[in-house]
Amino acid sequence: MKFVLASHNKGKLAEMQKILGELGVEVVLQSELGLDLEPEETGETFLDNARIKARAVMEAGGLPAIADDSGLCVDALNGAPGVYSARYGGLEDDAARCRLLLQNMRGSMTRAAHFHTSVVCVFPDGTELTAQGECSGTIAYAPLGDGGFGYDPVFLYPPLRKTFAQMTAEEKNAVSHRGNALRAFAAELKNYLEKH
Repeated sequence: MKFVLASHNKGKLAEMQKILGELGVEVVLQSELGLDLEPEETGETFLDNARIKARAVMEAGGLPAIADDSGLCVDALNGAPGVYSARYGGLEDDAARCRLLLQNMRGSMTRAAHFHTSVVCVFPDGTELTAQGECSGTIAYAPLGDGGFGYDPVFLYPPLRKTFAQMTAEEKNAVSHRGNALRAFAAELKNYLEKH
């Protein structure tokens, strides 16, 4: 069975293929179907935004479409950047967004934060599967590590005493918000496929 990932992100594709491949599911990027969609994320929640992306790609491609929306929620910033994580401060660059985040937290004693992921899969018949995942941690005082993407260099995961950017792909997938959401989604999808 073939699913299309409503994304251009090869890192997300690799994570999804690794987890969903065990179900015999093939996942391809939307670009492999010639789809160059960038649906506007106007939702107020991660789930809303994932649904917008999955529905648009499913309607354009005619295949079941999976989308996720993720973000960093920082306690000291009242949950910001949240759903605006990828557009924080109107900046296009990951490193610039990390710098802005650290600047906005200067002087804050509270470093608690969590990453959140919502996954939505929309089928051509209108069926929708959803799953959520979170990972709690703290914000480092400076970027550490050169792996990962986004806010990974400033998100410290206390049990391993590493930022996401210092972890191997295996370490990160085992504890990350996206890994948790994808495992929950895989369980939902397995149930669905067994019944259909």
